[in-house]
Amino acid sequence: MPHDTLSPTEAPPPISFWQAFAFWLKLGFVSFGGPAGQIAIMHTELVERRHWISEKRFLHALNYCMLLPGPEAQQLATYIGWLMHRTWGGVVAGALFVLPSLFILVGLSWVYIAFGDVGWVAGMFYGIKPAVTAIVLQAAHRIGSRSLKNKALWGIAAASFVAIFALQVPFPLIVLGAALLGYAGGRWAPALFNSTGGHGAAAKHFGAALIDDHTPTPAHARFHWGRLATVVLVGAVLWALPMGALTWGLGWSHTFTQMGWFFTKAALLTFGGAYAVLPYVYQGAVGHYGWLTPTQMIDGLALGETTPGPLIMVVAFVAFVGGYAKAVLGPDQLFLAGAIAAALVTWFTFLPSFIFILAGGPLVESTHNDVKFTAPLTGITAAVVGVIVNLTLFFGYHVLWPQGFAGAFDVVAALIALGAAIALFRYQRKVVHVIATCALLGLLLSFIR
Repeated sequence: MPHDTLSPTEAPPPISFWQAFAFWLKLGFVSFGGPAGQIAIMHTELVERRHWISEKRFLHALNYCMLLPGPEAQQLATYIGWLMHRTWGGVVAGALFVLPSLFILVGLSWVYIAFGDVGWVAGMFYGIKPAVTAIVLQAAHRIGSRSLKNKALWGIAAASFVAIFALQVPFPLIVLGAALLGYAGGRWAPALFNSTGGHGAAAKHFGAALIDDHTPTPAHARFHWGRLATVVLVGAVLWALPMGALTWGLGWSHTFTQMGWFFTKAALLTFGGAYAVLPYVYQGAVGHYGWLTPTQMIDGLALGETTPGPLIMVVAFVAFVGGYAKAVLGPDQLFLAGAIAAALVTWFTFLPSFIFILAGGPLVESTHNDVKFTAPLTGITAAVVGVIVNLTLFFGYHVLWPQGFAGAFDVVAALIALGAAIALFRYQRKVVHVIATCALLGLLLSFIR
């Protein structure tokens, strides 16, 4: 790999835009393992091997991305690309992190919805679904162990679980309530809501880097009010033009228009990662709009776990199935309807992330250690833990009692879920390995039965 032989004091030569383009394209095809795995891949490649950015600057960018709604790994790629090669560098890095996953998911979603009743496909999903339940449980544990540092935050997590599980409170209201509690806590008990970034360890040094600890901030990354206004204005136009065209051409109640509006809102609520917003997506896509069934929602998450890119790309599956099943463009254009729906929601889901990075990047230094800024987000992260625990119960119910509590308990599915949990918690196996093993097990069981 490039620069593996650099001496500790030798910085790499300047990286051209097209060299970076080739790396971001490769990353889009190998970014398995959820945000933790994707961040680890970027750290290994960009900090340790290629020396494009120092450990300290990498963590500085990551801590900012962790505070934003949206997929932090994709935002981190956008941030580093922007820091290296201006606006187009950030756009390319962020887009290439997503596009391979979009194309792969469109293909897999079509296979699923068109041929899902084929025995071997059903068998694979029978093995994957219990694994997904264990993966969601691991996500709750991972986020909780990092964020629930005191009794106040535990209380917020418990309250959010009760709110969504027992009281059916909409997810946006839970986020708002947690943010208000965090804001009040930041003012009256800042020690309880002081976030240190969650990635804790002191920065290591892997040798001189192209963007090193003391490398001056490039001119394009310095804050200017005019530039901030320009980014916000362009972002608003890029949202308003397609939304206006959909509303004008198809009407506000059309499926495509409603998908664009719904997933715009979802994009602004993804504090804590994709698992946190999935209950909101479920409430809307399954409960309100009826774009897909609860079983299809679980299957979509399973597909999202097996493909590269951000897990929030499950929205592409949701949209494809909705567009296809609703025959939005007529019975002869089912695939086209699904593909257009998937592309639309990908645009509306990820556009805010680009705006957050390109507009907020220059402000990072002055805000990311300010407790008034971080305390509301600390409260939201605590609430996310309770929401994900509810999601685990939701998945577990549909997997272990496929016909409802009145039906039989699926012992085989329970054993697969237990084995997946042991592999994840005890042996720290990678998510993609667990998914692949459980899929193979489900396939074998389909031949035996």
